Amino acid sequence: MMAQLTLDWPTKAALSRDHFFISPANAHALSVIDDVGLWPQGKMILQGPKGAGKSHLGAIWARDHSSQTVHAASLTLDLAESLSDCHAILVEDADQLGPYPQAQEALFHLHNAQSAAVGLLLITAKSPPRDWGMSLPDLASRMAAMACTKLDAPDDNLLQALLVKLFADRQIDVTSALISALVIRMERSCARAGELVEKLDRASLAANRPISRPFALEILEQMQM
Repeated sequence: MMAQLTLDWPTKAALSRDHFFISPANAHALSVIDDVGLWPQGKMILQGPKGAGKSHLGAIWARDHSSQTVHAASLTLDLAESLSDCHAILVEDADQLGPYPQAQEALFHLHNAQSAAVGLLLITAKSPPRDWGMSLPDLASRMAAMACTKLDAPDDNLLQALLVKLFADRQIDVTSALISALVIRMERSCARAGELVEKLDRASLAANRPISRPFALEILEQMQM
């Protein structure tokens, strides 16, 4: 049978507070992000592995504080200047700054501007500042001095909730038995959960088959080979 053509339709992630599942892996980070009054100089780094929920937490924070959101690698001096009047700024994926000297300089100026204005600055990254590959010493020293809160690897409850959310984001209904079967067998990784759901969605469409438990375990086994 000819495989069905699959199209890369965009999926819309649900990033509201109601869709954020709280577990021991993220409860501390959530409490820190919520309590900006305790942030040293109004600045915080949110660190965690790919898919751990940094963008979700960042979106919650940005919505709560009417923040402007920018991607670190896209920063320019002009953009940093245009943001100078913003009380709250979210800079995402700062670990990607390394190849972009202009973006590093822009973040340096943005950091200083927020300090002068007593504004809020939240920065997300997969790794600590020492691993961002920064070539601007002044920026490296300021990032190293910032407070940091971390998202831990997911526990089983968080992984189950994440899979349910990822399937729901794609409007796919699955059973609790299927979710439990996947969690028992898969790598404990938020990023892997995202890859698995995407793979299952594509495979289901290509084969014109529903995502049953046997089908899901077959695809998971292929991914782990």
